[in-house]
Amino acid sequence: MLTLLHDASVTRLIQIALQEDIASGDITSETTIPETARARASFLCKADGVICGLPIGELVFRTLSDDVAWTAVAEEGSTVTKGTVVARVEGSAHALLAGERTALNFMQRMSGVATMANAFAAAVQGTNAKILDTRKTIPGWRRLDKYASQVGGAVNHRMGLYDMIMIKDNHIAAAGSITKAIGACANVFAEGKVKIEVETTSLKDIEEVLACGGVHRIMFDNFTPELMHKAVQLVNGAYETEASGGITLDTVRAFAETGVDYISTGAITHSAKALDISMDIALAIIP
Repeated sequence: MLTLLHDASVTRLIQIALQEDIASGDITSETTIPETARARASFLCKADGVICGLPIGELVFRTLSDDVAWTAVAEEGSTVTKGTVVARVEGSAHALLAGERTALNFMQRMSGVATMANAFAAAVQGTNAKILDTRKTIPGWRRLDKYASQVGGAVNHRMGLYDMIMIKDNHIAAAGSITKAIGACANVFAEGKVKIEVETTSLKDIEEVLACGGVHRIMFDNFTPELMHKAVQLVNGAYETEASGGITLDTVRAFAETGVDYISTGAITHSAKALDISMDIALAIIP
């Protein structure tokens, strides 16, 4: 899971975020606090949720100063309650204040995504279904959003356009039909290069996919739970199945109980509410 964070794009994202906030300097801290001052601060959760992004918070401060001691108090991915201290940091007061908002922005967003993913995963416990995230992520944040989704208990769908063939309505319209779109992928599935998924909007579409064969997963888009139950029976285990389209926390259980293998929802990333976290300086040492 942590491999998603071990990427140059994450380092660049942190550098961009810090440059965006600090630019030519933190003029408030530079004006009011001696350069040699040191401080100790705690990160406090002000709401219940799943904590995520602690390694990113640490990396933010280490990008600003080598002389920073970061201690994770809570475990990454653990459920925390309001009032829980999740991390402590000590070092240059200038570095702590310069990195405060950037670290919080990362941690709050990632914790919000993890909390939302956890809520969906909990809602389908006891069924066969697994919750999938989507590509509906903040531009540039794909790896972080996918990581946070995993931390919360969801499963990553494709990372991007490059690692899975996903034939959707616009591809079908451009190709001419489901049959033509799948047929054009014949050499790909014959060689087993990548997985192939096809979106369907009716039982007739599903029958067409089944007649073609050679795919790995069939998506049922905007089906009702009743229609999806029929769709799952129609596929009868020949391929993986996925529910998608307008699924909420209130309705996800009904879809899971149809026997579908996966349920994808963009809400995990596009509708996640940031978890409220604050950084509070508890000790300042000014020589």
